[in-house]
Amino acid sequence: MNIGAASEKSGLPAKTIRYYEDIGLLQADRASNGYRDYSMADVHRLRFLQRSRSLGFSVEECRQLLSLYSDKDRESADVKVIAKTKLVEIDRKLAELTELRDTLRHLVRNCHGDNRPDCPIIEGLSGRDLSH
Repeated sequence: MNIGAASEKSGLPAKTIRYYEDIGLLQADRASNGYRDYSMADVHRLRFLQRSRSLGFSVEECRQLLSLYSDKDRESADVKVIAKTKLVEIDRKLAELTELRDTLRHLVRNCHGDNRPDCPIIEGLSGRDLSH
């Protein structure tokens, strides 16, 4: 099938499919006319990549996962290590975001939001100690 059909079946834009080819995540066959020729196996790999990326895996992590996906002698422990590492990273990011939200929530709650010039948000952003 051509890139348009592969795009439709995989749910990925043609531009993304070309990018994945350029960086070596996918290699389509070439038809006699020189155009890319995708198989259903290619579409399955594209869907795999799409789901992996949607879970936050980097391109390099996707490369590792795709290699394991293709390896029928793989050990699930190898896959689990990659997924657990990503989970730790996500948990760290969530903790950072929670801290950011709590800090901003505190600043917003302490701002009167009226016509006076003093503003705890500006003070907090400037790094000044709010306890004085």
